Order: sequence, then structure tokens, then C-alpha cells
Amino acid sequence: MNIAPNSYSRTRKRLLAAAASIAVAGAIGIGALTSGTSPVLADAVRVEAPQVQGFADIVERVSPAVVSVKVKAKIQPTADDGSDDQDGLDNLPNNPQLRRFFKEFRGFGDQDGQNGQNDQGHRRFGHRDRNNDQPRPVAQGSGFFISEDGYLVTNNHVVEEGTAFTVVTNDGKELDAKLVGTDQRTDLAVLKVEGGGKFTYVDFADDSKVRVGDWVVAVGNPFGLGGTVTAGIVSARGRDIGAGPYDDFLQIDASVNRGNSGGPTFNLNGQVVGINTAIFSPSGGSVGIAFDIPASTAKQVVEDLMKSGTVQRGWLGVEIQPVTSDIAESLGLKSESGALVSSAQDDGPGKKSGIVAGDVITQVDGKDVASPKELARLIGAYSPGKSVDVAVWRDGKSQTIKVELGKLPSSDKQASADDKPAAPAKADTLADLGLTVTKSENGKGLVVTDVDPDSDAAERGIQPGDVITAVNSAEVNGADDVNKAMTDAAKSGRKAVLMQITRDDTNRFVALPVAKG
Repeated sequence: MNIAPNSYSRTRKRLLAAAASIAVAGAIGIGALTSGTSPVLADAVRVEAPQVQGFADIVERVSPAVVSVKVKAKIQPTADDGSDDQDGLDNLPNNPQLRRFFKEFRGFGDQDGQNGQNDQGHRRFGHRDRNNDQPRPVAQGSGFFISEDGYLVTNNHVVEEGTAFTVVTNDGKELDAKLVGTDQRTDLAVLKVEGGGKFTYVDFADDSKVRVGDWVVAVGNPFGLGGTVTAGIVSARGRDIGAGPYDDFLQIDASVNRGNSGGPTFNLNGQVVGINTAIFSPSGGSVGIAFDIPASTAKQVVEDLMKSGTVQRGWLGVEIQPVTSDIAESLGLKSESGALVSSAQDDGPGKKSGIVAGDVITQVDGKDVASPKELARLIGAYSPGKSVDVAVWRDGKSQTIKVELGKLPSSDKQASADDKPAAPAKADTLADLGLTVTKSENGKGLVVTDVDPDSDAAERGIQPGDVITAVNSAEVNGADDVNKAMTDAAKSGRKAVLMQITRDDTNRFVALPVAKG
């Protein structure tokens, strides 16, 4: 049978349309083709993507090494009148119901363990017991084992007020511990559990390999809840938060709260990269800014504490300040690195070896000194009696001084018998610097009597009462000495002069532009 081309085309289109309609009806579950046939449903959406690896394997391995640290102390009653009333209720009327109310009210809120937290949130204070001979809870934090035989690390501020210590392991066991040693400057402490068998312990990592952005896991005992794990990244390195002379904190964004102090922060290999010690928190809770003592610092301090219970640090005996761009310019330095010696203490090894005020310490035993904090860490890492080569910048050139380090005193305060000299009546004006000065009563230096509020001197913090003792390392006995130093600096092409200023028996250096700013 012959079919005309146009007819064939129309017939083919009708057949294709019918087939398409049947297929669509079957796909969306309507118009079953035969009686009793189940509808065909569309598949659910699935996305084939690589699965993110979690932290469960790490946590499972390290959690047995992390403990809760409970601290107790004997607290003496505050009353000093010799009375035997330990409840402090002698002044109440002799009414049993009233006395019972005040007894219960005084202890209200302590049962949840949260009453009496200080601003750091790591210490808890219990109410007064009738038996003052029994230690009472004063603090609670975290810690972790670093040896199989029971040595563990925590923060100094967790244990500093304690006389009795208990650690609670991950499986709930409570074990007594003794205090081996503490180091207030780095906020570290070591405890030792006697008995209890062998313990799971962890190692310190090489934190020099830690990079900003690396994953970390913090484990601890926040708010006394027990073992808790949080995760985040390393946010920054080398943070100085003003906590001490050796600040070099890792900043992390893992949630760290009250009670996490002393707990470890792990890398993905299960090694300790840092120890939780502080948080930035206007509200008292975690805002994602926590600070860790780096593993390299902790490892060295912990080893010393385990050996002798104390940390012996080298001492240079100098007061130092940062090298600003103005100071570097005034001294002819190419960079702002180093530590400027503002004074060398009379009984310090630095002065005995020839280091003087105005020197810029640039290296110690070939290691570059980037800042005053870096110098403090380098010197503190050496033992007393160690001989080191100290490179200083003086009079426009570098020289090396050999110094035998002393022992860091327990107090960094330096006494001085000199009173601040009173200013005579006659005053001179250093117009280019915006200063009015007068000779000091003892003839050493110039006393600042007035500062132009719009001057560079005022901008750099010079105040009336400050004493200018030297300019560009030359002693100052009058205004002419200052003017001469400024002229010499201008002739040599320098844009600033370096003034040594004394205030409240302390020295510092201030760079002032040669021309009036």
C-alpha cells in the first residue's frame, strides 16, 4: 500500500505524540496502562560529593589522656574576733526559723557548681564549712597526661590557690595528685598522680609547623560538664595579649570556655599544639577567640618543672623598648627590628659586660632579635651562667659583646634612691621641639616644664616633669647640647634625634624630628 508523503508524515507525528503521552503519564503516576499496575515515582535528589572526614578517630584516641582537675584549699575564717561561731549568725535574733533561713540562703546556688566564678571563670568558691580543717573547692579546670607514669600538665592559675588536688579521668575515676611545680610567668603547672597504673598520654607537637588555617581540636572540661570536644582552626600565631614577658600565644577559634583552662588543643595527628589558657570574652562565654600556650614553650617549661620543680631562666639585666621607625631613622638602622636598651641595671650582667643605654640588641648567639618580646624569650631560654654573644648597634655600627647570663630575680622591680629633681626657676625654650626645659637641680639633664600640645613631642608622649638625660647617646647638661645634637643630625642627613627620657625612675627613648612637625 502506497502512502502519500504528506499523509505518511502526519501519521508518524500522531504515533510519536501518542507514545510520548503514554510515557509522561507513566512517569508521573497517572493513567495506569493496565489495571492493578503500581505508579512509577520519581527518584529522590542525591548528590554524589566527597564526604568530609570528621574528628571522631582523633577524639577516641586522645580523650583518655585528658582529665578534669579539681582543686581544694583550706580557707581560714574571715572573722578575727576569736568567737566560735562559724556560721556568722551570732548577731541574729534567737529565732530558729530565721537562723535556718539564713543558713540555707547563704548556701543557695552553690549546688550547681557555678556560684562564685571570677572574671576568668575558672575558679569556684564553696560556702564556709563548719569544719575549717577540711579543704574546700576553690578551682576546677582541665589537664592532660604527658607520661605513662602519671605526670600531667595544667595551668598555674588553676592550681595556684590549692593545697589538695584530684584528677577525674575520662572514665570517671577520681585520683589524688600532688603538685610538682609551677611557673607563673608562662602560667604552667605540673601535677603527678601516684599509683593508678599506667596512663594513656599524649606528645607535644612541633608548633613551628603549625599554619594559620590548620584544623585543631580542643578537649577539656568547660563549666564542669565533663569531657567536651570542640573544633576550629588556628586563627593567628605570635599573639601578645599582655599576660607576661613571654607572650607568644596561638589564637584559635575553637569554642573554649570556663573550665577549659589547662586543657590541650590537638592537631589532626593527635599531638598537642597548645594549652588553653585565656579567652577574649566581653560576655564571659566563648566568642571564638581563645589563646593557647605554644607546645614549644610548654615542653621546655614542663621538662624543667619535672626535673626540679622550678624554672631557671637566664637574665641579661636590661630594660628594653621597641625600635620604632623614627628611632631606627635616628640611629641609622635599616629596619625596625631589635630591642632598644633604655637602661642597663647596675647589678645586671649586661652592664658588667659593657651594654649601655642606647644600644640596640639585634642578635643573641646569631639568632635575630625581632622585638623586645623575642629578646626576652631568647634570653629566658638559656640557663643562668650560660655565656652568649650579644650583637648590638652602637654609634652607627654593629659590635658583639660576650655576656655571662645571670639568674632571673624573683622580682623585676628595680629600686632607685634618687628622687626626681626639682626644676629651678629659669627656663629655656626648644622651639623646634615644642618644649620648655630647665636644668635639673643636680645638674644632670633637662627637666621638661611645658610641652606644646600641637608638637611632635606631645604626640610622642613627652610630659612636664620628664627629664631629658641624653640626645643621640650624648649627655645633656643644657639646651645648647640639644640644639647641637639636632644640628649634627641634620648635617649627617638624619631626620630625627633620639632623646633619652627619665620618668619615675625608668628610662625610655623617644625619636623627635629635627625640623618642627
